[in-house]
Amino acid sequence: MSTQNDIAALNAKLDSLIELVARAVPAKASRPDWNSADAFVWVPEPGELQAVKKVNRVDIALLCAVSHVRDLLLENTKRFAKGLPANNALLWGARGMGKSSLVKAAHASVNAENGSSSLKLIEIHREDIESLPKLMTEIRKSSLRFIVFCDDLSFDNDDTSYKSLKAVLEGGIEGRPDNVIFYATSNRRHLLPRDMIENERSTAINPAEAVEEKVSLSDRFGLWLGFHKCSQDDYLDMVRGYATHFGLQIDEDRMRSEALEWATTRGSRSGRVAYQFIQDLAGRLGKPLS
Repeated sequence: MSTQNDIAALNAKLDSLIELVARAVPAKASRPDWNSADAFVWVPEPGELQAVKKVNRVDIALLCAVSHVRDLLLENTKRFAKGLPANNALLWGARGMGKSSLVKAAHASVNAENGSSSLKLIEIHREDIESLPKLMTEIRKSSLRFIVFCDDLSFDNDDTSYKSLKAVLEGGIEGRPDNVIFYATSNRRHLLPRDMIENERSTAINPAEAVEEKVSLSDRFGLWLGFHKCSQDDYLDMVRGYATHFGLQIDEDRMRSEALEWATTRGSRSGRVAYQFIQDLAGRLGKPLS
């Protein structure tokens, strides 16, 4: 009897050990179903791409106040989708002027023009930049083409993950795969805080080389697109464009007056402020935005 009890106790301990080991082993990442969506979000642990069924974006025609940079990014994206040479792009400048909206709109526009979903958009979060090589390994072997997109990209003083980004963009042994292009948005032109660069200048043995190391990150982006604060006329054009697009019926003088008052209370004029005004206006008019 005691022998049976000992065997039962041993089996129970073995089951517990197997369960602990199973918990310790990382879950195996599932293979992405590229046909399930046009856009995905990268999750570095366990290393999988989660499909985004509906992307939050606006029609590219509504980005009227940034028409010059819009056309440059759209043309670059079209060339990349066709397998032609194209540049990584850094969209930098004023907040709320449509930097991330332009990336998402350009992706949708190119797919719509080509009548296919062969161009995929993958978003990687700023805090996951160090996992970029892992993501590159995942998508390098695919026959599809990918825009890897990081919104609000910047680096703090003690952050060294920018070196991973530099290596992936152009500096590493393997470099950027031919089927991948990298688009990033940032409020900073050089992605690194000015005091970080100045600190390198004052403490390094060779200040010029230290500063070059930091500033050269932006050089990995062949296409720099600057977004600047919009004028009053540009702001009102955006408001009118949104109102027309969503079918909001309102007297022109009233809309102009209310839109300017809205911008004054916010202390700024931008595409984001224009859209927020339209949301408020549509709510007051009882008109859903769809």
